[in-house]
Amino acid sequence: MSLPDDQQAETARGIPSPVLGEGQGGGLPRAAAPLVAFADRLRGHGFAVAPDQTIGFLQATDLLGPTGIAAVRRAAIALFAPPRERRAEFDALFDAHFIGRRIAAAAEGAPDDDMEIREDRPGTAPPPETEGEQEAGIEATAAEALLARQFADLTEAEALRRFARLAPSSLPQRVSRRKRRARQGAGIDLRRALRAAARQDGEVLDLPRLTRRTRQRRVLLLLDVSGSMKAQTDGALRLAHRLIQAGERAEVFTFGTRLTRVTGALRLRSEGQALARTGTLVADWDGGTRIGDALEAFLAVPRFAGFARGAAVVVVSDGLERGAPEAMIAAVRRLARLAWRVDWLTPLAAEPGFAPRTEALSGALPHLTDLGDGGSIGAVAEHLLSLGAAR
Repeated sequence: MSLPDDQQAETARGIPSPVLGEGQGGGLPRAAAPLVAFADRLRGHGFAVAPDQTIGFLQATDLLGPTGIAAVRRAAIALFAPPRERRAEFDALFDAHFIGRRIAAAAEGAPDDDMEIREDRPGTAPPPETEGEQEAGIEATAAEALLARQFADLTEAEALRRFARLAPSSLPQRVSRRKRRARQGAGIDLRRALRAAARQDGEVLDLPRLTRRTRQRRVLLLLDVSGSMKAQTDGALRLAHRLIQAGERAEVFTFGTRLTRVTGALRLRSEGQALARTGTLVADWDGGTRIGDALEAFLAVPRFAGFARGAAVVVVSDGLERGAPEAMIAAVRRLARLAWRVDWLTPLAAEPGFAPRTEALSGALPHLTDLGDGGSIGAVAEHLLSLGAAR
C-alpha cells in the first residue's frame, strides 16, 4: 500500500536510497517507505530516534522476516526502546501507522572512522562535545551520539539479586600453579614430611599430601551500548556491576562507536555511584555499531588482550555490524585463540528457531563456543552462572 504524498515527502528526508537499496527512480523502495515514515512520526511526537536506530529497525525487520505485524512490532520496540511510561503512546502510534500494511526492507552500511579507546584512569580526557546536530543521510550512519546517561529504576531485581548471591561460587574456576595442603593429592609435601621425621626420630607414619589450588577464571564482559541495544543497556550495566563486586577477577568493556573500559567505575561499592561514573565515562551511548573495529582496538592494546588470555569472554550484542564484516570475523577469530571460550548473547536469539542471518555474525559463528539468548538480563545472568559447569 502506498503512502500519501505528504508522508512520502517526509520519508525522503530520513534515509537516502543508497542505504536502503535502490528503488525506481532512485527514491525509497515502496516496502521500506512506511518503516522510515514511522521513525519520522515518532520524532514528530517527541520520541528520541537517531538515524542509526532507523537503519537498525530496517535490518531487524528484515531479520525477523517479517512473518507478520507482530514481528515488525517486536523489531520496533527493540530498536526504538520507548520509555516504559510512554509505551501506550508508542503502541497507539504503531497501530495507527502499520495496521493493514505489508513491510520488508534491508539495509547495509560501513563507516570508516578510527575506533577511539577510553579508560577510567587518572589523566584521561573527558568525553568530547558533540559537534552540532546529527544530519540524516549517508553521514548519519557513522555519526556518534555523545551524551551522559541517566539510568532508569532497577528492573529484573530478582534475577540480579540471585546472580549476586550465586556468583562467588558459580563463576568458572581454573587450576592454579600454587599448591595447598590436602588429605589426598598427587604431590608429597616434603617440608612437612621432613619436619615430622625430625620429631619422630626419623619415622614418617603418614606422608602429607599437596594438591593444586583453584581460583576463579577471569570473566571478560563486552557490552554493546549502541542504539539497537538501548533496551538492554541499563540492565546489562547493573549486571556488570554485580559481576565486578562478586567476581574475584572480572573485566567489563563497552563498545558502540568507541571502546571504553569501565571496570574501574564499576568497582565502586554503591551501584548508584558506579552507574553515574559509568554514565559520564562512556560517551557513545545509543549511537552506531562498529563491532569489528571495537574488537580490533581491544586486541591492539597488549594489556587489554592479556585480559582475554584464558578468560571466559561473553559478548552481549545483537551483532548488527555497521562496519566491514571481515573485520569482525577476523577479530572474533583472534579472540577465540586467546580465550578459554567466547560466547555471544544476542536478543534476537530469544525468537524460536533463531539462526544468524547477518554476514558478520554468520562468519564469526564457527569461532564461537556458544551463541545464546541475550534477550533479557535474567538470561544473561543465567548464562554467566552456567559457566562454572562448563568444560
